[in-house]
Amino acid sequence: MRICIVGAGAIGGFLGVRLAVAGHDVSLIARGAHLAAIRAHGVHLVMSGATTVVSLAASDNPADLGRQDYVILTLKAPSLPSLVPRLGPLLGGETTVVTAMNGLPWWFYNGIGGPLEVEPLDAVDPDGGLAAAVDPASIVGCVVHAGASVPEPGVVRHAAGDHFIFGEPSHVVTARVRALAAAVTDAGLRGEASDNIHREIWLKLLGNLSMGTISVLTGATLRNIGDDRNLRAAAAMLLDECRAVGARFGLTLAMTNDARIDLGAALGHFRPSILQDLEAGRPMEIDAVITVVAELGRRAGVVTPVLDMVLALVQGRARLAGLYP
Repeated sequence: MRICIVGAGAIGGFLGVRLAVAGHDVSLIARGAHLAAIRAHGVHLVMSGATTVVSLAASDNPADLGRQDYVILTLKAPSLPSLVPRLGPLLGGETTVVTAMNGLPWWFYNGIGGPLEVEPLDAVDPDGGLAAAVDPASIVGCVVHAGASVPEPGVVRHAAGDHFIFGEPSHVVTARVRALAAAVTDAGLRGEASDNIHREIWLKLLGNLSMGTISVLTGATLRNIGDDRNLRAAAAMLLDECRAVGARFGLTLAMTNDARIDLGAALGHFRPSILQDLEAGRPMEIDAVITVVAELGRRAGVVTPVLDMVLALVQGRARLAGLYP
């Protein structure tokens, strides 16, 4: 497979190295010091006490890398509007675009039904530019249950987890979904083909929203939140409101609040990416993770007072750091 990882930071670098070692033709879109280090010294993946170094084609210009079989988007949501419209040189008639970011992707309204059907999400695609730039038929969703970081340019450190779930917006398990899951599995990770990627995205979002927001406001790791009675209670209140919103769109989950919190806490003393972004002075994924759920609540007529308060606090924290408009 010819695979381009767009946004080859922590998760993108982790996945890219493993796919390359498995024999795939992998290239990377990165920028700045990270790109310079990759070009000079390759990508260093630190995992399970060992370091793997792989030299890969890398650029900040999609036109340098040519047509791909699969383009996997692992960049941060705030970077999407400026980069996605430039992906044309990577895309051919048979190219699959895989969205593997935190939060709700711009195409989430496709195939879900209910009051959300055919209504783009203002919080993630306010001018419709993302929907216009990518053919909906080319899209496959991906949910990543893994933790990694970039401690220095060119170096990716794996923390925990290796589960990648792929699925069509139509919920049909197609050959390309099976191929992606198989490629990840063959790379020594856990690949899965899902028949309901909306449900998987929503489940991941609940963890990012309920635990990531608390982490931003308190500095707590995921394990800290799981071990602290009061922080668990706060996370559960956010989960309750998210469940009420999701239920209006058919997004019901069998997992209890405690089980969802425990799933995050099992990653250990890991700092969620939204906290890592705050501490590193990078744009934060507030709109794709939090604002979008508040938007869905308004559309569905579900009141979300706890979520609204937490959103205001996180936005305020980010504004004070100069990371949110």
